[in-house]
Parts: sequence; structure tokens; C-alpha cells
Amino acid sequence: MRRTAFDDTRDLENERRGFLGTVEEAAIRDADGRVVWDLGAYRFLDEDCPPTAHPSLWRQSRLVAGHGLFEVVPGIYQVRGFDLSNMTLVEGERGILVIDPLVSTETAAAALALYRRHRGERPVTGVLYTHSHVDHFGGVKGVVGPEEVAAGVPVIAPAGFLEHAVSENVYAGTAMSRRAAYMYGAALPKGPRGQIGSGLGTTTSAGTVTLVPPSLDITRTGQSETVDGIRMVFQMTPGTEAPAELNVHFPDHAALCTAENATHTLHNLLTLRGAQVRDPHDWAHYLTEAVQLFGAATDVVFASHHWPVWGRENALAFLSEQRDLYAYLHDQTLRMLNQGLTGLEIAEQMRLPPTLERAWHTHGYYGSVSHNAKAVYQRYMGWFDGNPAHLWAHPPVEAATRYVDFMGGAEEVLRRAHQSYAQGDFRWVAEVVHHVLFADPANAEARALQADALEQLGYGSENGTWRNFYLTGALELREGSVGTPASSVSEDILGALTLEQLFDSLAIRVDGPRSWDADVTVRWRLVDGGDPLTLRLRNGVLTHVRGLGPAAAEPDVEITLDEPALRSLLLGRAGLGELVAEGRARVSGDPARLAELTGHLDEPDPGFAIVTP
Repeated sequence: MRRTAFDDTRDLENERRGFLGTVEEAAIRDADGRVVWDLGAYRFLDEDCPPTAHPSLWRQSRLVAGHGLFEVVPGIYQVRGFDLSNMTLVEGERGILVIDPLVSTETAAAALALYRRHRGERPVTGVLYTHSHVDHFGGVKGVVGPEEVAAGVPVIAPAGFLEHAVSENVYAGTAMSRRAAYMYGAALPKGPRGQIGSGLGTTTSAGTVTLVPPSLDITRTGQSETVDGIRMVFQMTPGTEAPAELNVHFPDHAALCTAENATHTLHNLLTLRGAQVRDPHDWAHYLTEAVQLFGAATDVVFASHHWPVWGRENALAFLSEQRDLYAYLHDQTLRMLNQGLTGLEIAEQMRLPPTLERAWHTHGYYGSVSHNAKAVYQRYMGWFDGNPAHLWAHPPVEAATRYVDFMGGAEEVLRRAHQSYAQGDFRWVAEVVHHVLFADPANAEARALQADALEQLGYGSENGTWRNFYLTGALELREGSVGTPASSVSEDILGALTLEQLFDSLAIRVDGPRSWDADVTVRWRLVDGGDPLTLRLRNGVLTHVRGLGPAAAEPDVEITLDEPALRSLLLGRAGLGELVAEGRARVSGDPARLAELTGHLDEPDPGFAIVTP
């Protein structure tokens, strides 16, 4: 265990500071009465830490489970514990600016109602998305509607927000959602032997995800905007915790919102659900810049997760230590990889300086030193560690079959694995029994032993997402696949996709080998204007071209329709025959060619196996 200072109770005091009240009804429900968030689900954390949880993670989980309305400073309030993230409300001359309206409309609406119960019926006069992850925009229609935006309520976001907010849910969305079920422990029972939180918050709500596109882009550091008398100065921080992200300073409140760039945990450089590797060098740079720009005029730092840090000296120390955390991981990983160490070796050797190690907010509750060091290695060096023995390794099932044979057969491997389990070497048990399982997934003894080993690894994890991964793996080995209990893809997100992104979403579903000999070209003409769009399936690749240049092949079929009809067709909500019958589409050429093209598309599998082949 890392050196910890349980006698340092400042976080316990700060988490409750400014508490104004909460709701009596624990369940937040959708329109059908389904519970999408339960404020009482984590009451068990009030008890002492059991042997089935890491004491440090138990402490963090207890802190993030606190819920209610809190005053940050007069005029700035946060609703915490109503979702994975916080919703911040800044009071203006007439109403309120809402920052990061949670994951779901139901939780956001409940948070707004709680604020109004204590602070009065102020209208929403502006919305700010700090970055492009769903827990910071998905509940927006619970606080403001498109009609209010059309009437002049600004929705502010960093440049590139919309592209990144929707594209993450298109290209690898199915795989990321499946792995997110592991990461957040969505199928685990909440309790001392199950899900106790994710380190960043408790978990994600299961309500209605929405999106209102931004009406005002922030494009540069130093850009100032005033909404309802609220003065804001922005700092662009792209490529840190999200591809499109910003910090914002409120000079009239001496308050700095750091979005998700500085929170009470070591964050992810590569999230376990999957993402592109983030840049810790830039992350550290932007935190230095934040101190330089705003440090002399900041008396409180608050973020879209966790609790604020009050006092200028404390705030500057917090930002500086967070900066040093990411810079140290970056620089030391590069130092060691230039000495020839691999990502795995670096992760084993990496230790934080004592000052950083003693600070609670640097603990790996959400990210970890181990998987972040591997992420830095991956960012610079890729998947290959340079050893030619690893250049052309067998895939998992073929390798497992050979390993088990070389180790004397499954019975012998399991006999020795039981001995290692008895010695407490759960990490090694998980590694070797994995081979038995992939060689013979039906081996009941292997499934049981692997589940037990993963469970013990979960109980010992300080990292919330590691715990959830281990325990979900154990659950699936015992009870079968949990699939994807929740997805952030919604009608609003799909509606925000460009046509090019929709065509891309089809291209990544083409079954390449089955399409090697196919050659189909479809042209779309939009009655509402714009250049024609041509799709061609050839050599197992689906390409799209706007316009009639040399890259656009002659079509086998040409379809004329408006953009809403095309979207309905591409999303599978309407068939071509149906659109023609309704007079919404005209066809020139052979309509069967479109069906031939779509017949080459695969359906993604939201329940694919993870702990078994």
C-alpha cells in the first residue's frame, strides 16, 4: 500500500463545506417510473472499511458518494452526487449559467430543482460544456430546451466539441460501451463485495442522454465572454483529459473551474474502456499555464468532479502538484524507455516522489501509475516492445493451447495454480489460469479458480476501475456475459453526426473478406441543395465522395431525397421502398444495388467475450 495520511482530514471537511441540503426521495426516475439514479445506493459506505475493499478506495468512495447542493463561494453552487459528475450553477443578473449538466436529463433536472428549492426560481440564462465527454453534456435537456436556445440562451463549448462528442460514439462506440460496463461495474451489485465507486465518482446514471449543439465556440486562450453579467475568461486545453476541453476563470468570484484537468485523483492517460492516448506533457503544460494566467487571482479551484480547494496557497499547491504528477509520469517513462525498458517494466519500476505520494489527490483511484506509464510508452513507441520474439506472437487461443500443453496439461496447471492461490499470488494465478480458460473455456474448475483470483485482485485494488474490471470479470465467469447494460448513444447524438460521419459508420461495418469481389456504386442527390454524394464499395472498402470529380465513379443507382430521409435510411429507420412509396425519394437505376451494398455490412456485437475466447 502507498504511504497514506489518514490523519489528514482536510478532504473530509472540504467535501462537506458549504452544504445547503439534499433531497428526501433517494430515487430519481424517468418518465416511465424506472429508477435511473439512487442516492441511497451507497449508504453502506458509512460503515467501517471491510476486508473486501482497499481502505484508501473506501475513503475516496465515501467522499464521492456525498450528495446535495453546496456553496462554492457566494454566487457559485454545485450539485454533487447526483451523477458521475458535478453540475455547477453560477448566478447572474437574471438567472443562472449551468456548467456541465450531468449524464442524463432526469438527474440534471433533479439537480436544478434542488438548486431552485434553496436559491429560488431563477431561469437558465446560459449553458457551458467544459469538454466533450457525455457526463458533461448528456443531461442538457433537463435544464434547457432547443426552444430556449433558439430564443437566445447561449450554449458555450470549446472549439471541436461537437465533432469529438459524437465521433467517440461512432467509430469504436460498441467496444468502448462494452468495456465501460466493466470499467464502471454497471452489472455489479453495490456493496462491500461489489461496486463501491469508480474513483472519479460513484457510477454513471442510466437515464436519457441528450445533446443541444453549441451556439458559441471558445477558440482561443484569453477569450472573454459575459453571459447574464457573469464574466468569464477561458483557457483552451485541447488533448488533455478530452480532445476538446477548456478551463474557465470567474474574475468576479476569484474562482477557477478546471473542468476535469485537475481533480482529486490521478486521472487516465488511457482510459480502460478504450480511447486515444492523452498527452501528459501538454496536460502538465496547461496546468502550468493555468497557474500563470489565473493563480494570482484565484481563491478557490473547483472541477466537474469531486470537491473544491479553498485558499490561494492551497489552490496553487493543488494545481502545481497535479501538474508535477503528469509531468513526472511523462518524463520518467521516457527516461526509462530510452534506457531500454519496456512498458511493462516501466510500470513495475515507476514510483512517485514522496511529496506527491503523500498527497491524497494524486492517488490512482481512476487512473493509475501502472496503466498510465504503459500509456505513455504506447504513445511514443506503439504496441511493439522491440523484442522480435513478440513481433509475430500467436493469438490468445492458439498460444493458450500450446502453453497448457507445455506446462503439462490443464490438470497440472490448475494443481499448481491452487498452490499459488493459497500463497496469495493472485496476480500469477490470473495469468496462468487465463491460458487454461482460453484453451478450454468449458473447464469448470478453471472458471471457478479464475473468478476467485480476479475477485481477490479486485478486493485489493486501490483503483476503482481496476476493482470494477476484476469483479465484473469474476461475475461473467460465474454467471455469463452481462453484455452492455448502458450506452451513451442517443437520438440527439446520432442526429448531430455529419453525413460524412454516418458514411464512416457504415464503412467500418463492411465485412471485408465477404466484399472482396463486390463493386457497387450508389449516388445520393439531396433536394435541399449541396453537391451529390457518391458511395462506392470496392475491394472490401466503402468510400464516399462529395461532388462529381474523378474520384466519384458512375453510379449503378441514383437516389434523390432530402437529408432527413437520407439520415433515416442510413440509420435503418426507414427502407428505400417505404420512402419511395411515401413520395420522399426517387430512384434512377437498379434499387436492388443499394440492398446489395448494405448486405455486406456486419452488425457489431455489444456482448462480445472478454474473459473467455
